[in-house]
Amino acid sequence: EVQLNLKVKLLKRGFDLLFSCSVLIFGFPIFLILIFLTKITSKGPIFYSQERIGKNMKAFKIYKFRSMFIDSEKLGPQLSSDLDPRITAWGKIMRKTRLDELPQFYNVLKGEMSIVGPRPERQFFIEQILEKAPNYRRLLSLRPGLTSIGQVDYGYAENVDQMCDRLDHDLNYLNKVSLLSDIKIILKTVKVMIKAEGK
Repeated sequence: EVQLNLKVKLLKRGFDLLFSCSVLIFGFPIFLILIFLTKITSKGPIFYSQERIGKNMKAFKIYKFRSMFIDSEKLGPQLSSDLDPRITAWGKIMRKTRLDELPQFYNVLKGEMSIVGPRPERQFFIEQILEKAPNYRRLLSLRPGLTSIGQVDYGYAENVDQMCDRLDHDLNYLNKVSLLSDIKIILKTVKVMIKAEGK
C-alpha cells in the first residue's frame, strides 16, 4: 500500500480543488457548447455515468459526456477500440481531444478522484487484471485520476493484457508522487488534447 506524507496529500488535494474550480468556472462556456453538440448529434442523455472502483476499492459513479450510442453495453462490459461502431461521430472527436472527460472535474471536487492518479477501472476488469498482475492492488491505495502517466505515455488499453502492460507506468508514478510530477503529467495531457491523440 502507498502512503503519501501529509504535505504531499495537502498539496495534491489543494491543487485538485483549485484546478477543478477554475476549469468548471472558466470553462463553463465550453461545457455549454459540448452539451449542445452532444444533444443534437445523437439520441440519448447528454451525460453518461458508470460505476468505477476508487481508493480502497470504494465504488463511485464516474461522469462523462456521452460519446456512444445508447445501449452500447447491452452485451456486457466492453473496452473501446479505434474502430468501435458504438462510438458516435461527435463522440470520436470528443474522445480524441478528451473533452468527454471534462465532467470528471465534478468527481474531483467530490473527492472521489484526483486530477492525476491511476485510471479508475470497473470491477469486471479489475478482477481480471489482478489475476495476471497482483501488483495492480497497489494502485487502489490512491485516489484514481482524471489523467495518469499510463494514459499519456502508454495510451488507452483495448484489452486486459494491455491494461497489465500499462501498469508499469502507473507503478512508477507511485514511487514519485508530487505536485511537480502531477503538473508535468497535466502538461503532457494538454499536449495530447491539442494534438487530438486521445482515444
